[in-house]
Amino acid sequence: MTNQTILANARLILETEIVTGSVVMEGGFISEINSGSTVPKGGIDLQGDYLAPGLVELHTDNLERHLSPRPRVDWPYRAAILAHDRELAGTGITTVFDAIRVGSIVSGSSSRYGKYARRMADEILAVRAAGMLRISHHIHLRAEICSETLAEELAEFTPEDRIGIVSMMDHTPGQRQFADLSKFETYVRGKYSFGDQEFRDYVDFLYGLQDKFGTRHEAATVSAATRLGAALASHDDTTARQVAASHAYGVTLAEFPTTVAAADACHAQGIATIMGAPNLIRGGSHSGNVAAADLARVDRLDILSSDYVPAGLLMAAVQLGDIWDDLPRGMATVTSRPAAAVGLKDRGSLSTGKRGDVIRFSILEDTPILQETWSAGARVF
Repeated sequence: MTNQTILANARLILETEIVTGSVVMEGGFISEINSGSTVPKGGIDLQGDYLAPGLVELHTDNLERHLSPRPRVDWPYRAAILAHDRELAGTGITTVFDAIRVGSIVSGSSSRYGKYARRMADEILAVRAAGMLRISHHIHLRAEICSETLAEELAEFTPEDRIGIVSMMDHTPGQRQFADLSKFETYVRGKYSFGDQEFRDYVDFLYGLQDKFGTRHEAATVSAATRLGAALASHDDTTARQVAASHAYGVTLAEFPTTVAAADACHAQGIATIMGAPNLIRGGSHSGNVAAADLARVDRLDILSSDYVPAGLLMAAVQLGDIWDDLPRGMATVTSRPAAAVGLKDRGSLSTGKRGDVIRFSILEDTPILQETWSAGARVF
């Protein structure tokens, strides 16, 4: 007999409405959706809790946090991946695109950082193939334009790696995320404990990298995304001119646009905007850029990312539901919309034939409380 799971008497968050009903999962997929509060024999009574599709995360730095739990402390790759995987399952994320930095600084700078992307990708692919992961993992290459080795590192990846996203990131100070140089100074000096002169030398060093490698690295990133069959994303677009350049490159996703003008330009070009859940929850950007809530209120927020706080994804989706007075719409920013943006047609909604990626949660006042997570029909939290 086929192993069957029946989740009954739940508030099902569908694409455009919430209905009381049940979901039946068999063989890793949703086989039935029924209305009504009846709990059939063998069913699990969810007692009116919400049942929603598993969350789809396109950009998270959480794996890097497990790799380096403290400054200058390295953790074994496989142990970090497994801890990251289990943490995400416990926050309702059932599909993740693990962001891996590509591009290193290997010269004598005091802030040098080494290559790790190819080795990390190999570890993710190996533990995935071995069935050691609780949720669905994909790879997102974060291409650091302001680096020394980007083109060489991108060349190490092939279509067989099934890279899902390649994003262009230019963290040169004085523009994009750090248009306010004082914000960059606060961030860098807190991270590296630089003195005044060390900070000035570091900024000059980064300007030099941009002058030497910027154009070449942008071209290498666009070429790699095409060669790998990956979605191409921009990062921290600030002006309409930057968005126009992104569109010309073939960008379909704009991660964390920093101004309303950039978000407006993305909307006009059909580029989906991704904003950070921490920005929404905290009420603003830690870099002083546009608030996610402001973009939501003018209909310029398409997808949410947990960015650096996995638990923030569900919380922010519920907050968006409050802003829009439409919980299904808020949940779509973390389920169906991100899934569609990267071509994952087998997940993202409570529909028959979709993967059995499902989460159960309640809401205490304005805070969602995750109760259970199923990935491909198996309970993982």
